[in-house]
Amino acid sequence: MKKWIILAVIFPILFIGGYLLLSLSGVKFIERQLKRSAGDGFIFGEIGIRPTYLSVKDVQYQDPQSRRILFQSEEMRVYPDIFASLRGSLRIREWSIFRPRFSFYRSRGGDLTGPWVRLKGHQKDREKNKEILVEKKGEATRIKIDRVRIRKGSINFEDAKPSPVPANIGLTDLDLEIEVIQFPLISCRSLIELNGKMRGINREGTVQLDGWMDIETTDMEISLKAHGVDVRIFEPYYRKRVSAEVASGYVNLESKITVKKKTMDAPGNLELTDLRIGEEGTVFWVPAKTLASLLENKENRIKVKFHVNGNMDDPQFDLQESFLNRVGFSLAENLGIPVKVVGKIIAEGGGKDIEGLAKDLKSIAEMFKKKEKGK
Repeated sequence: MKKWIILAVIFPILFIGGYLLLSLSGVKFIERQLKRSAGDGFIFGEIGIRPTYLSVKDVQYQDPQSRRILFQSEEMRVYPDIFASLRGSLRIREWSIFRPRFSFYRSRGGDLTGPWVRLKGHQKDREKNKEILVEKKGEATRIKIDRVRIRKGSINFEDAKPSPVPANIGLTDLDLEIEVIQFPLISCRSLIELNGKMRGINREGTVQLDGWMDIETTDMEISLKAHGVDVRIFEPYYRKRVSAEVASGYVNLESKITVKKKTMDAPGNLELTDLRIGEEGTVFWVPAKTLASLLENKENRIKVKFHVNGNMDDPQFDLQESFLNRVGFSLAENLGIPVKVVGKIIAEGGGKDIEGLAKDLKSIAEMFKKKEKGK
């Protein structure tokens, strides 16, 4: 009887001790790989080896070319698969990143710079991304990450392309989960779930995203929802089509974004609430004074549908322009402007002189005056 009691006490101790020993071995293996693979621009603070995970505090990444700080994090915790480390491979059960700050910049020419990312115009620099793949002397370590978790993160996107006034988009309180990432990159579906807030002038909106993405091929099926987002933070993007002053307005948006073989298909619904505009100028080819009076009857709220599709590798396809055209077209339809008139303005407006376009806009205004008189 005493023998069984002794075994009952010793076995759990040996099991736990063995597990901690293997786990510690896996953590040390990851530490070696981290130091080996860190490229130019990385700065690490305190690196601590814990029994079940590796802790790295005060992480910073500075772009070697621009010298801008593109990534900072208070702490990262890496939990290894203890049996994978014994085989000399690298499998991570979970990679948790606490309070990270990501910064992205786009030049007027369309060149995008971000953490470990450098995109030249519309072409993806794949060789740059491969620097993350832990290569040394021609040998590569295969990495599999079961889950990446980001807690209380933030993203700042400074976009100089819509000149003369750059756009500044900020996301805060980001919680993100991505399941299954492998390096070197292979085609597989990575599940994605994101919740966060978008900065506004007077208040923050909410953003939700879930679905899957193939990081290698960029195929995806994503559901995007945004609620209460301040429309004025997008002013640099819509200013060419909206000359009237937008005093206030908030966006509620839902869209299902599908990308297959570089072809995007994104139908959705957009609702503008508390939309208040000045009476001078135009809003998507509609005279602002006319639109303002119509909005009063609709309690400053309007719903439109859009459907964006096109080949992302086609230099003629511009996502921003396509989206704005679709929204403007749907807005005009919703207000009762004949599709033929709007289609003509959209198709010919870019090539018309100012006088010709002004005549089209004037005819729209007169159309509404006749409707109002007939009531």
